[in-house]
Amino acid sequence: MKALVYHGMRDVRVDTVDDPEIEDARDAIIRVTSTAICGSDLHIYNGSIPQPRPMVLGHEFMGIVEEVGKGVKGKLKVGDRVVVPFPVACGTCYFCNHQLPGHCENSNPDHYGPEGGLLTEKGGALFGYTDIYGGYNGGQAEYVRVPYADFGPRVIPDSLTDEQALFLTDIFPTGYSGIDWGEVKGGEIVAIFGAGPVGIMAAKSAWLRGAARVVVVDTLQYRLDKAQHATNCEVIRWEDAKSVVEQIRELSGGRGADVCVECVGFEPDRDLLDRAKAVINLEKGSDKVLLACMSAVRRGGIVSVLGVYSSPFDNFPIHQFFDKGITLRGGQAPAQKHIDKLLQYVIEGKVVLDDIITHRLPLAEAAHGYDIFRNKKDNCVKVVLKP
Repeated sequence: MKALVYHGMRDVRVDTVDDPEIEDARDAIIRVTSTAICGSDLHIYNGSIPQPRPMVLGHEFMGIVEEVGKGVKGKLKVGDRVVVPFPVACGTCYFCNHQLPGHCENSNPDHYGPEGGLLTEKGGALFGYTDIYGGYNGGQAEYVRVPYADFGPRVIPDSLTDEQALFLTDIFPTGYSGIDWGEVKGGEIVAIFGAGPVGIMAAKSAWLRGAARVVVVDTLQYRLDKAQHATNCEVIRWEDAKSVVEQIRELSGGRGADVCVECVGFEPDRDLLDRAKAVINLEKGSDKVLLACMSAVRRGGIVSVLGVYSSPFDNFPIHQFFDKGITLRGGQAPAQKHIDKLLQYVIEGKVVLDDIITHRLPLAEAAHGYDIFRNKKDNCVKVVLKP
């Protein structure tokens, strides 16, 4: 089959690789009909999260069930059209039973542990997301093996197109998780940092949960324009952190936002000074967006962290966390926890997901898709690949 394979930093190619096979009774083989490039994929592409061997990337995919193992027990059948949540989770361990599939105790046996270290004792497995997160080949391919297929995949009704359902894999549950962690119940001011796909989905989710005002912050005007068009949010252009914080406080009576959602992570746009600081402090990337969230949130407010952070940072403002009484939450989104409810929102027309797509490419052009997505060329917000 053809698959997008990571070969090294900014070196991805569509190669011919072995077809996946059933390896366990709970496996299924999916023929991929649509897949997407995620901002998290760029951390591998950039070499920021190490991957020493070639690997098929991609954790946002859906398709048709081609084969099932004997242990799937009738929950899926050949021909079913399914969307697959991005965490690989068994459905039976302590954490899966507590709706925390990203912490599954069984899916990442070689690198799992309670510590959550830099390269050891990581969480549960993720599709196409390096050896330290399970080493499973991902879905930017013609076919993919899906472990624990009796727990993860959801059957999609024929009334929905692929593009209407595809983002139930990751970015919609992830954006929704940020709002859920923020305990949005109605009437809140929600500030979302990052106008990429996850930030836009967080804005859509904030409206679903009854937010009074939704503000999206980004450095690029075209992304803010897309967010405003897709979600009817207010927007703030990031020139510097101080200005952004002042504007959020001004629109909230001087207090700050009730909830800030960080959708950028450790690789924001950085100037020379930011890069020099990282080198001096032996840090990877920057935590400046997270720090801005902690300043912009009101006292007693909540900061939800959806952006990936893969290393420690010196001078973390724990004094500010303590003095303001901030609740800080984050991590891999529990996609399986929310997916059924979110699928129903899509079926009922309460939310539209496919309006963020800016580029549709054949799988053969996946490397080009990575280039334009990473470098923000051609007003790229979201790339969907068709195997």
